[in-house]
Amino acid sequence: MTVEAHKETLEFKAEVSQVLDLVIRSLYSNKEIFLRELISNASDAAEKLRFEALSDDGLYEGDGELRIRVTVDRDAGTLSVADNGIGLSRQEVMDTIGSIASSGTRRFLENMSGDQAKDSKLIGQFGVGFYSAFIVADKVTLTSRRAGLSAEHGVRWESDGRGSYSLENVEKAERGTVVTLHLKEDEKEFLDGWRLRTIIGKFSDHIALPVEMAKELYGEEAEQKKDEPPEFEQVNRGTALWMRNKSEISEDEYHDFYKHVSHDFEAPLTYAHNRVEGTNEYTTLLYVPKKAPWDLWDRDQKHGVKLYVRRVFIMDEADKLLPHYLRFVKGIVDSDDLPLNVSREILQHNRKIDTIRQANTKRILGLLETMAKDEAEKYGAFWDEFGKVLKEGPAEDFGNKERIAGLMRFATTHSDSDQQRESLDGYIERMKEGQEKIFYITADSAAAARFSPHLEVFRKKGVEVLLLSDRVDEWLVSHLTEFKGKQLQSIAKGDLDLGELADKDEKEAKEKAAEEHGSLLEHLKKTLGDRVADVRPSTRLVDSPACLVVGEDDMSANLARVLKAVGQDAPETKPTLEINLDHLLVKRLEAESDDERFDDLSLVLFDQAQLAEGGQLADPAAFVGRLNKLMLNMMMAGG
Repeated sequence: MTVEAHKETLEFKAEVSQVLDLVIRSLYSNKEIFLRELISNASDAAEKLRFEALSDDGLYEGDGELRIRVTVDRDAGTLSVADNGIGLSRQEVMDTIGSIASSGTRRFLENMSGDQAKDSKLIGQFGVGFYSAFIVADKVTLTSRRAGLSAEHGVRWESDGRGSYSLENVEKAERGTVVTLHLKEDEKEFLDGWRLRTIIGKFSDHIALPVEMAKELYGEEAEQKKDEPPEFEQVNRGTALWMRNKSEISEDEYHDFYKHVSHDFEAPLTYAHNRVEGTNEYTTLLYVPKKAPWDLWDRDQKHGVKLYVRRVFIMDEADKLLPHYLRFVKGIVDSDDLPLNVSREILQHNRKIDTIRQANTKRILGLLETMAKDEAEKYGAFWDEFGKVLKEGPAEDFGNKERIAGLMRFATTHSDSDQQRESLDGYIERMKEGQEKIFYITADSAAAARFSPHLEVFRKKGVEVLLLSDRVDEWLVSHLTEFKGKQLQSIAKGDLDLGELADKDEKEAKEKAAEEHGSLLEHLKKTLGDRVADVRPSTRLVDSPACLVVGEDDMSANLARVLKAVGQDAPETKPTLEINLDHLLVKRLEAESDDERFDDLSLVLFDQAQLAEGGQLADPAAFVGRLNKLMLNMMMAGG
């Protein structure tokens, strides 16, 4: 079969075309980053070859000198970035180059706001670096051959970045990839050698691989060698940045390296660079991003830092080097002690990896603690992006449960804001005299939590309550049961125990009321039947007529709703209906002599209590019917 027979023209998906247009428009003000992205991709390809060659030397094909070459053709108006790394097969080109960020493309578009400044910040979260080439080029050609395949398995991808791209098999003698940019007429500045050297020095000096360009020749020397092949020279420093002394590295260099390893377009929020010596020697350079990546909640997506062994790249997402709740952290770990052929299986059963993981965890937690203490506003921005992930920590990392809890921020009744800015330490400092517990309520929205009738007695007594409305909060409180000796207590579970905060008179009054209004409670319980486990007077309520409470050991109504929302079964739990005997509606109910009207009022009371805590009614039509009937009766009585 001939090479030409393998050529085909394929259409971009509609959303890919939209993303290409956005990339070109939004990144134009910082157009030189295209070269950083192409060199970073080339560096990744070389590192992957180095790793695969550990078990198959033949992949080097006799050339073990890995490098990246940037060349220009002034006559043709083209700029090329070439590497002799792992290369791509035809299928890999279709999978990685023919689509943008794979399944992330649609989600990328869903996050677009129409504001170029804001949208440009999204780009780095969706891995679209290759397409930044279209900022300066009106056509891009990629020619590649995967190491280990024969020369006739080369592949060429070409596109103008508009509606389609072509794909064909070509002869390619050398392994690796060449990306050729056909520069736009007004972008010919990128044919200038000095300009390119400046960009490489600015963005790619840290690449631990030689980046080469043709040596600039002038005068007589240029004339003498004009017919000779170009002589290449290294234009970057070419040493692993993390191996250099911290005092020699500028903040800009740290930021540029972060952009290289993360393919993010923004600088990181903070970072930590450490060298550990002793029985287990390794270097870490870890970053906390400003923005959460789009796939942070994708269970199938691997997250982790890059693993090196003695400067040799081993693994791109070594998830065993940090716990899952710190999966947003980017960076590298370079070990002197691990075997070069380390695999995921070895990582799972290696004591040295466990040691590194524990140290990395403490380092990141320490970094966050310092930020929370010294830069509260900056930490607030971090919490807004990654707080829900950190809330997974107490369940996953028992040893650091207290430290993680100290880093958490919540909305509480102490403030009118729904922003999560209050710490547990701050809550404890504000606790009332005699208060022994940290009180909280869970709900499916911030509004449902803040306006829950369960809060009424706490507001009356000035007792602060944590307002938990993230889905993960139910998971959190099932594992974080106390903090600094203070038990966490749901205000919507069990018989309310305020300890020393409760008035003895209130307790006695409740017991007396239960006796005096026993017939009402029994009548209500009989009417509601299987809907409730019990009916009792409430010490929680001040302004509302009723609320629902589950048993101390039962699943909360909110957790049951969360489980059902994700398709899981939740046990049926009968709640207790608590009624406010001082409320006019309850007094009216107690005085009702018509059995049918009593039943309607009782069921409306129960359904209202369900709605007040964010629940869904089993039969909304019946609720509306009963309410309409009661309203008509009231209107007729008034007329």
